[in-house]
Amino acid sequence: MKFDDAVKAGAMALFGEKYGDEVRMLDIGSSRELCGGTHVARTGDIGFFKVVAETGIAAGVRRIEAVTGEGALAWAQQQEDLLDSAAAALKSGPHEVAQKVTQLLDNVRNLEKELARLKSKLASSQGDDLAGSAVDVKGIKVLAAAMDGADGKGLREAMDKLKDKLKSAAIVLAATEGSKVTLIAGVTADLTAKLKAGELVNHVAQQVGGKGGGRPDMAQAGGTDPSRLPQALASVQAWVSEKLK
Repeated sequence: MKFDDAVKAGAMALFGEKYGDEVRMLDIGSSRELCGGTHVARTGDIGFFKVVAETGIAAGVRRIEAVTGEGALAWAQQQEDLLDSAAAALKSGPHEVAQKVTQLLDNVRNLEKELARLKSKLASSQGDDLAGSAVDVKGIKVLAAAMDGADGKGLREAMDKLKDKLKSAAIVLAATEGSKVTLIAGVTADLTAKLKAGELVNHVAQQVGGKGGGRPDMAQAGGTDPSRLPQALASVQAWVSEKLK
């Protein structure tokens, strides 16, 4: 039929100017479209048909990709090979893969919770030990130390306990993991008029390739050069002393 008549009849025209004046219109199920060319004598010639992707390409427009015939068979065989490989890695049958993966994820979550609990316990224990390492600088306690195996949460928990224990103090705690440095600085409420935790943590962070900030009583920072951390922590006493002049 004529192109305009086909469009008026509700046919989908997907190729724009590629259509001539005379077009072929096909009804397949609920779909009515203009045909860009005859590729099979009947839809059954397509054989095995598998949709493998569906994505958005524009507002209100979706792209569906599929494989057919021998291509669909090759795709299915590839999926079966992947499933067999996963089953072999999990030492299970293919039908048990989903169950095994769910069990593994549950175990990982439980182990992560246990690891977090142990890190918190370790940080608390180290915090108690570190309190005795604080030095007196012009009447206040100053502590700058690295905590092995601690993460950000552990550093914060240790900081809270140390501030309660030392009463009047300026504290910097650090932890390293690979090339990453995590820093936290704390200043007790009675000292925030003279010492700012944000300024203190930045003083240390700048020496280890980082920066940070926060409240006057608590601030965090990160860095990328763990090799300079001992020297940076050692400079805290002098920084505090200078601020208390």
